[in-house]
Amino acid sequence: MKKLLTTLAITLTAAAPAIASAATVTNLDDTTHTLVISEGGNQVELSIGPGESIEICPTGCFVTMPNGDREVLTGTETLEIEASRGKIF
Repeated sequence: MKKLLTTLAITLTAAAPAIASAATVTNLDDTTHTLVISEGGNQVELSIGPGESIEICPTGCFVTMPNGDREVLTGTETLEIEASRGKIF
């Protein structure tokens, strides 16, 4: 039992950074914007409302911004959308 708990604790500790790291997107505009997320061969359109913040791409992805620009995210960035343009920090 002790070995099982130790293994579980190590697994959770190792997984925690992967779970915690994701790119944060904040829409600073007054309108809803749609991002196109390409991750692992799949493509999804994701709407983000005015003032909303979401987390995306925990393992990295390609993002098409509302103005058509494409960026690569590794999953640790902060992305702000303002005037329909994405700014990565």
